[in-house]
Amino acid sequence: MRVLVWPNPEKDQVRGLTAQIHRWLTRHHVDMMVPAELADAIGLPELGRPWDEIMRESVVWTIVLGGDGSLLRAAKHLAPLNSPILGVNLGHLGFLTEVEVPDLYAALAALLRQEYDLDERHLLEARVLRDGAPVASFQAMNDVVVTKGPFARLIHLETFVNEAYVTTYPSDGLIVATPTGSTAYSLSAGGPVLSPDLNVMVLTPICPHSFFDRSIVIDTKETVRIRVRTTHRDTLVTIDGQEVHPLMDGDEVVVAASPGTIRLIRRPGWSFFHVLRGWRKGH
Repeated sequence: MRVLVWPNPEKDQVRGLTAQIHRWLTRHHVDMMVPAELADAIGLPELGRPWDEIMRESVVWTIVLGGDGSLLRAAKHLAPLNSPILGVNLGHLGFLTEVEVPDLYAALAALLRQEYDLDERHLLEARVLRDGAPVASFQAMNDVVVTKGPFARLIHLETFVNEAYVTTYPSDGLIVATPTGSTAYSLSAGGPVLSPDLNVMVLTPICPHSFFDRSIVIDTKETVRIRVRTTHRDTLVTIDGQEVHPLMDGDEVVVAASPGTIRLIRRPGWSFFHVLRGWRKGH
């Protein structure tokens, strides 16, 4: 049995916690691997394995140490492994991470007993087209956002669903979010909270200067095409708030559902609405 641990090197306690997990798993006859670059970054190079070697192994589960941001970064790299992910929260209350550090070893023992549920989350694929040719492509777990830079005036975003023209948003930007991302940037822009098991996308304009300012929920069978109309050079597309690509006038951002999914490990009885209530109390 092999387990992959994906630590966030920016977290203070992650080196000690990774070493503790290694000792615990070894006592339970489980082989543990850490991607070589991350193992070097946290000062445990002896646990590192090259990524091509990891891809050849049968990874039973992956443990991500960090917060929701860490899990978002890791998940897209981990998607080809098709390995269920246990998120261990080292930050604030998260929607994606499952356990806090004090509950970690009880959760690992439950995994060994196969006492867990799987929560499947959908991804988005985004392509940037310039003069009809692809110049960049991304995967998103939360959202794809076309947005103006910090000093630009309004941008105009001609928006289509499949070949049907929806509207042109004069706005600060437009968010295309998964149900997972509905509780992130889309929520702060006035979008709805979506149950994570829905097969939909939500389009939410950012500070629109029009009466057509409500979110639109569409099926994941649809494709969203956003054509940028701007004279400014600081218009961007951002992916999960972590990747950025500059856009020019006339560029198109095409967003569709990805065939890949991410499977998150949940303890029996886990409820999205329980997490939602906890988040509301924390705010």
